[in-house]
Amino acid sequence: MSNRLKTTFAGVEFKNPVVLASGTCGFGRELNEYFDIERLGGLCSKGLLDHPHGGNEGIRIWETASGIMNSVGLENPGVDVFIENDLDWINGKNLVNIVNLGGHSLDGYLKGMEKLNEVDLDILELNISCPNVKSGGMNFGTKTVVAREIVRRIRAVCRHKLVVKLSPNAEDIVSLAKMCEEEGADGVSLVNTFLGMAIDLKKKAPVFHNVYAGLSGPAIKPIALRMVHQVSRAVSIPVMGLGGITTWEDAIEFIMAGATVVQVGTATFMKPDISMDIIDGMEHYLEENGYESIEEIRGIL
Repeated sequence: MSNRLKTTFAGVEFKNPVVLASGTCGFGRELNEYFDIERLGGLCSKGLLDHPHGGNEGIRIWETASGIMNSVGLENPGVDVFIENDLDWINGKNLVNIVNLGGHSLDGYLKGMEKLNEVDLDILELNISCPNVKSGGMNFGTKTVVAREIVRRIRAVCRHKLVVKLSPNAEDIVSLAKMCEEEGADGVSLVNTFLGMAIDLKKKAPVFHNVYAGLSGPAIKPIALRMVHQVSRAVSIPVMGLGGITTWEDAIEFIMAGATVVQVGTATFMKPDISMDIIDGMEHYLEENGYESIEEIRGIL
C-alpha cells in the first residue's frame, strides 16, 4: 500500500483517513475477529461515561428505509472498566486511538475527563449530544451557549487532543463549530445522529420508550455532507466527517467537501469489514486519477 492516503489531523498522523465511528465498533475486539483492524486509520471507542450505565429500556434498534434508528442510551461499562480492560489492548494496535467521552451533567464530563487525563490515548472525542438530566433532558449540544460552557471547561483540563462531536440537531451547527474553535478545540467531528421517530402501527404507539431516537445510515448522507461542507468552510480547525458513509465514493465526497478524516458507522452493521472496501476504493481512485496524495482533493469544492 502506498502513502497516498496518509493524513495528518491536528498533528496526529493517520495511515489513512478511515476511522470507525463511536457506538458502532465497541472497543475493536469483536471486529478484529473479522478483519485486521490495524488496516484502519483509527478507531473511536463506544461512548463512555464516568460511571457504568445500562442504557435505555425497550427497543433499541429499528430498521428504516436506508437507515437505522437507535435508542441505546449510552450503555457502557464506564471509564474505569474501559481503562482496566480495553485501553492497553487498543493502544497496542497500530492505529489512532480515539476515545469518546459523554456525560449527563457537567460534573459527569469533568469526572470522566479527570480519569482519562491519567492515561495515554491519541484523541479525545467529546460527545456533546448527550441529554442534560439537570435541564429536562435537553441535549447539551443543541444550543451554542450551553455547549460553550462544557467545551471551555473540558478544554481547560484536557491534556489530550480534543475533538468535539457536533449534533445535526443544533440550532446552528456552523456557529457551534466556530464556538469550538474559539474555545480551543483541536478539531470537530460531525454529524451525530438526527432526531427521528418511528411508530408501531399494531400497537398504535411509538416504537421507542423515549419516543424519539437517533437516525443514521445512508438516508442522512446528503444532509451530513452539506453540513460538513458548511463547517469546513467556516473554521480553520480540521473536520472529521461522518453520516451515512457506505462506499469509497461517499468517503471521497466527504474529503472533497473539506473533511480531513471520515468515520464509518452504520455501514459496519451491514458488512463488518466494509471499511476495508472503502480504504481500497479510495486508494484505487487516487491511483487511477494520478493523485500522489489525498491532500490534493481535500476541500476542492
